[in-house]
Amino acid sequence: MFAEPTDWHTPWMQRVTPRIRRIALTHSAETIFTRFIPASRPGEGKGAWKSYYERWPSMTLERLGHKLVELVPELAALVPPAEVIDKWVYSPWMDTPLHRRLEERGTDTVVVTGSETDICVLATVLGAIDRGYRVILVSDAICSSADETHDASLRVYESRFDQQVTIATTEELLANWR
Repeated sequence: MFAEPTDWHTPWMQRVTPRIRRIALTHSAETIFTRFIPASRPGEGKGAWKSYYERWPSMTLERLGHKLVELVPELAALVPPAEVIDKWVYSPWMDTPLHRRLEERGTDTVVVTGSETDICVLATVLGAIDRGYRVILVSDAICSSADETHDASLRVYESRFDQQVTIATTEELLANWR
C-alpha cells in the first residue's frame, strides 16, 4: 500500500527496498518484518483510529484488498526464514508478539529500516528504546512520503537519542555486523 500508487504512496520505497532486501538477505533468519494492516472498513477502530479511517476510507482493506497489504515481493521472497508480524497501529510493540520473540532469541540490538521515518519508524524506535534495546537506524534504508519530516526526524534521532540510537548507512551496518 506504500509502494503502490495509493493515497499513502511513499515514492522513496523504490529507492530503499533494495537496501532493506540486502540487509535482510544477509541475516534473513534473524529478520522480522512488521506489516501495517489497516482497518477493514471506514469507521472501524478504537478512539481516534475510528475517525482516522473515516478520513482515509480509500486505505481500508475493503477498498485496497488484501494484496496491497502484503510485503513487497522482494521482501516477501525472504519469508521464511524471515518472519512477519502484523500490526494495526504505528507501533509494532503494542498487541504483537514482537518483544517476546526478540527476548526468546536473546536479542539486545534491533536494526530498523522501512517506512515512514516520521511515523512507523519513529514508533518502532521509541518502543525499542523504552524496552532497552540498542537501536541501529539505517539512514539510507528508511523513507517517508515527506522529505521535510524525514529530514527533521533524522535530526531528532541524531540530536535527542544519540545515547540510544546509532545511525548508520547500509554499507556501514553490513561492514560492522558481527
